[in-house]
Amino acid sequence: MLDAIFDNASEADLGLLEQELSKILLNGEKIIKGFKLMRDFFVFTEHRLILVDVQGLTGKKKEYHSLPYKSITHFAVETAGGFDRDAEMKIWISGESYPIEREFKRSEGKIFEVQKILAHYVLIN
Repeated sequence: MLDAIFDNASEADLGLLEQELSKILLNGEKIIKGFKLMRDFFVFTEHRLILVDVQGLTGKKKEYHSLPYKSITHFAVETAGGFDRDAEMKIWISGESYPIEREFKRSEGKIFEVQKILAHYVLIN
């Protein structure tokens, strides 16, 4: 509960994510790991990264971004510092000059987990 209040990245329940994304997942597409950032969340599947932007007061409006791993040209993670306690993930997509960014407040351990997943699927696939 406190993680959500303070916008910490927390690992999301895979069963709930599968229900939430059932309309956009391919048949047999497996979710590897998901993280929740306040209302928004992102999910790593075996084929793509899905970013979900929850909008509006009720949260019923959602924008789904599907990023095939092959479209990621490079990525970066930035650890928290002394004064800046937020960790960050940045992902550059082919054809785009600015990265997609997500902040992890006081969750440095999670940023390394995200880096390993990205490295596995972007570099190996």
